[in-house]
Amino acid sequence: MDLFTSAHLAGERLVAPSPVITEVCYMLAREGRARAEAAFLTSIADGDLAVAELDAEDWRRTAELVIQYGDLPLGGVDASVVAVAERLGVAEVATVDRRHFSVVRPRQVQAFALLP
Repeated sequence: MDLFTSAHLAGERLVAPSPVITEVCYMLAREGRARAEAAFLTSIADGDLAVAELDAEDWRRTAELVIQYGDLPLGGVDASVVAVAERLGVAEVATVDRRHFSVVRPRQVQAFALLP
C-alpha cells in the first residue's frame, strides 16, 4: 500500500476514512519515513485530504463486509473504505490494492472504478 491506498474521490476532493489515516501513518513510520508521514499529516491539516469519520452505520457495514469477504480477507480498514464510499455514493476509489477492490461489490454501483 501507499499514500493512496484506500483513499477515495468524492466529487473533486480526496477523502479517506479515519482508519486509513492511522494505517498510512503506521506504514510510513515503519519504513522510517518521518518526513513523508509529516507531509501526509500536513496535507490533512491543509485541507488537501479530507478525513471522513465513521458513524455507527459505517461501523456496522464495515463489520458486515469483513464477514462477507472473510475469505479475501478484506480487513477492517479496506472495509471501512467501502462503507464510507457507499454512504457518500462514491463510485471511484484511488488505490493500489486492486486485488481487494476489484472483487468487492458496493451497494451504490456494480463495481468501483479504480484509480489511478
